[in-house]
Amino acid sequence: MATRILETRLEHLSIDNETGKNKKSKIGATSTLHSSSSSQSTLLKVALQNQLQNASAASLRLPAVEAATRSKGLVGTEKSNETSRNEPMSATLVREPAIKIFHLGMFEIGKPLGKGKFGRVYLAREREHKFVCALKVLYKSELQQNRAEIQVRREIEIQSNLRHPNVLKLYGHFHDSKRIFLILEFAGQGELYKHLRKAQRFPERKAAQYIAQMACALRYLHRKHVIHRDIKPENILVGIHGEIKISDFGWSVHAPGNRRKTYCGTLDYLPPEMIKPGSSDNSYDEKVDLWALGVLMYEFLVGEAPFEDSPIMTTRRIVNRDMTIPSYVSAEARDLLKKLLVVDPRGRLPLKKVQQHPWVTKHCQTDMLATGSENP
Repeated sequence: MATRILETRLEHLSIDNETGKNKKSKIGATSTLHSSSSSQSTLLKVALQNQLQNASAASLRLPAVEAATRSKGLVGTEKSNETSRNEPMSATLVREPAIKIFHLGMFEIGKPLGKGKFGRVYLAREREHKFVCALKVLYKSELQQNRAEIQVRREIEIQSNLRHPNVLKLYGHFHDSKRIFLILEFAGQGELYKHLRKAQRFPERKAAQYIAQMACALRYLHRKHVIHRDIKPENILVGIHGEIKISDFGWSVHAPGNRRKTYCGTLDYLPPEMIKPGSSDNSYDEKVDLWALGVLMYEFLVGEAPFEDSPIMTTRRIVNRDMTIPSYVSAEARDLLKKLLVVDPRGRLPLKKVQQHPWVTKHCQTDMLATGSENP
């Protein structure tokens, strides 16, 4: 039902950039609005300045993406379904228009920030309020060829209703005849994967701080009955202040019943119960993210995934938890790894206890551990 509602909304969110006044705003694979490198660097500089000055998304009006969730009109004030139904709408918000239709002409397009399977992500700036963001461009033809339409709808449905400092914000979306555009929070320091490859492996202090933030974010997601199902360095971004942002919710699912059966994700990070289901109905729950958190922690500390091998051998090693922890990994970190990478999902350390683990508390400040413990 939710998928059909979202699909209907996408049909109404139409733009006509091919015949509009702002033809220069078109995004191509090799061209941008500002072709000169100086213009691109200027836009990037503005983006960084805005972030450093705590620029708020409050200046950018949002559309109502989810019918069941009342749109508050301002970024950062949208609440979850659970909390919004019983709250009176203020007079100020009532005066604001409920919906604003986005279109490509509203944005200045800057340098490419990254390339995904179905499109690219560009640095962008909203023209009227000078709000800097990222614009993810997905091509409908590629989505259809790969039968990924449902993934995109799910990504929009879930991510637009999440508000947490360690979860990348989705501010809105729109589409034209060929493309779908997602308006995303700009993460100033880029992809965590690139930082890890450059460093080869992280010092334990930095790894612990990242794991603490991941635990906070995952606790928030799980309270919302969202299972990410594809936690890995490639799907984590770094904000301007060095904070991490979970992104890419294409494989995520909202599962109030907690049990799912879909085989999905990235092999190196898949848990034993997904590879070799052990329950009577071949299902799994949010504890798959706990296993992935353990794999992520290992990769932070060692520089490679713990079960990395040929596909067949990786599968066997995951099922048997066949891994070797190098001697340079501290005893405290080793203990947490073993408590997360437990074959039986019922035995994995809960996220709250991950935050309280001695290895985490040793390297993290109290306020960092508290972040995300309650709904923002």
